[in-house]
Amino acid sequence: MGRALRPNAAVTIRYFTARVGPVPDPGAPGRQKLYLQALGTLPSVSIHYGRFRTDPKSMPLVAPAPGGPRFATVHKTEEKGSDVNLATYLLLDGFDGVYDEAVVISNDTDLREPIAQANRRFGRVDVVNPDVARVGQSTPMSALRQVAASTSSLTLPLLQACQLPSPLTLPSGRTITRPPTWN
Repeated sequence: MGRALRPNAAVTIRYFTARVGPVPDPGAPGRQKLYLQALGTLPSVSIHYGRFRTDPKSMPLVAPAPGGPRFATVHKTEEKGSDVNLATYLLLDGFDGVYDEAVVISNDTDLREPIAQANRRFGRVDVVNPDVARVGQSTPMSALRQVAASTSSLTLPLLQACQLPSPLTLPSGRTITRPPTWN
């Protein structure tokens, strides 16, 4: 993705995520592990981990049946720390002079102040909204638009052009192929 967004730049990519749990999808941890192994074959990518929490939580029903329960117990999953890690590295890398320009691919408005400070103090910070590729429509990012040097939306053709090769050979020698649902 870095080369596609900035073809003439020396690119370092920091990928922020958390290891998913088996709830509600028991196959998710295995698929994510495989994806992270594939990303690990790219020398310009470093992976930084937050954590996922899954807790039972009682939540109100939107439209409870008359005379029925008004609440349901659900698995509440939350990713914790990835946005803080991104903000920390954005500021530390700026302080250390690691970048002239940073591109943040996120629509998380919790990043507003770190982006504003990095853009003001260390160099241009552009924000790319990833939601357009995921759902096919843009999500308002006005809070980030106010503080970034520029904002744009990730397009489906760009995302498709940045897919890892398939098949891909991991350092272990194992060959993997991209699942059809990831195309």
